[in-house]
Amino acid sequence: MSVQTSPCTSESTGDAGDSVAARLLAWYDRAARVLSWRIAPGSDEVPDPYRIWLAEVMLQQTTVAAVAGYFGRFTEQWPTVADLAAADDADVMAAWAGLGYYARARNLIACARAVVADHGGRFPDSEAALRALPGIGDYTAASVAAIAFGRAAVVVDANIERVIARHRMIETPLPMAKREIRAALAPLVPADRPGDFAQALMDLGATICTPRNPACAICPLMDDCRARGRSDIERLPVKPPKKAKPHRYGLAHWIERDARIWLVRRPDKGMLGGMRALPGGDWTDARPTESGIAEVDHGFTHFDLTLKLVQRQSPPETPAAAAEGEWWPISDLDAAGLPTLYRKLVDKMMLERRT
Repeated sequence: MSVQTSPCTSESTGDAGDSVAARLLAWYDRAARVLSWRIAPGSDEVPDPYRIWLAEVMLQQTTVAAVAGYFGRFTEQWPTVADLAAADDADVMAAWAGLGYYARARNLIACARAVVADHGGRFPDSEAALRALPGIGDYTAASVAAIAFGRAAVVVDANIERVIARHRMIETPLPMAKREIRAALAPLVPADRPGDFAQALMDLGATICTPRNPACAICPLMDDCRARGRSDIERLPVKPPKKAKPHRYGLAHWIERDARIWLVRRPDKGMLGGMRALPGGDWTDARPTESGIAEVDHGFTHFDLTLKLVQRQSPPETPAAAAEGEWWPISDLDAAGLPTLYRKLVDKMMLERRT
């Protein structure tokens, strides 16, 4: 997915077949993964910045396998950035449910609206202008600039970090190593196919230079990879020791009436902001003593959570509470867009009711 996708030549890559870019792009021309948001190398199709941006946001902290279905549903429902900008926030949040890191979905809406309001519905084509949009950081700006607009940007995701750390034998621990990795990668980016080069590195890290058991014997960069053949290659890139995550506890309430359950909308700011959820109190360090009808464990980035489900007879009667909640048909819970945490708890509850 770059503006120019013709096969790499010695004229365009400088030092012919010995260059990293030439070898990598030749491999990519043969072995590129087929992804619904990607333009195959050699295609005359023009990249769509909206699809590239949407895929890159979805892929953050998420696997390609997990994203594929979401991407298809999003682009079918909102085929252009203008369509997404005009969408109802609740519909977008519901469609995002299950992908996690829900601040991304809120930023997705804000970014689409900024592109329409401030840029006439067209994504800007420079890293600096892209970074100025809501929710777009250094990585996404570089990726969209390279893949959608053919800019010679230095794109570094987790796969690329691993490839370069091994190829150049960078032993500085992350995140301090990021500067060294970027410095090593910058002179390798070809001017004519920067988008394909970035995607080739991503594919290499995903399929050959994998975290465990890398397939070094078939790697296009094996001839000058400094870590090749080392028994400790899997430790690269070096990661800092993991810190123990705190554990929190909470209650969720199952309030049922006439085959419907009471759902609330979580506050826009904070964990799972703006999402429908089962009602309940704050999550704290204290384990609740109340007995429950179901319980699940769930991991967030900075803490683990045990959430216990307890039966309640009715929702709060205050006008504010009523305004924030709604009765939802149990038979149609798939359409509620519950985040994974609450979906797990509901599924467990329904399973226990059937047994």
